[in-house]
Amino acid sequence: QMRLVESGGGLVLAGGSLRLSCAASGRNLRNYAMGWFRQAPGKEREFVAGISVNGGNTDYADSVKGRFTISRDDAKNTVYLEMNSLKPEDTAIYYCAASLAGTKSEYDYWGQGTQVTVSS
Repeated sequence: QMRLVESGGGLVLAGGSLRLSCAASGRNLRNYAMGWFRQAPGKEREFVAGISVNGGNTDYADSVKGRFTISRDDAKNTVYLEMNSLKPEDTAIYYCAASLAGTKSEYDYWGQGTQVTVSS
């Protein structure tokens, strides 16, 4: 089993920045593609960003392109989401997830989420 723990969420003013971290334990992160998802109140969970094994490929939702950056440090078993120019519509619970099959495939493990609130 892999355990994923997100951190770094909080309250920020519009235009501000946050850096989310996702620390993995129980399995070696280097074997997994990783993704960040979010779910706002009353909405379905949506894909935010993904990064392939070895970090060679990244993918982003159109709504965050140019503002968010996903990265990974396999030596630390950690994945990051750098969020800049935050908007109130970015407010959501953010989850990280791990997939053996790739960023666009089914995810095998999920974290418990971290709240991001952007005030205008």
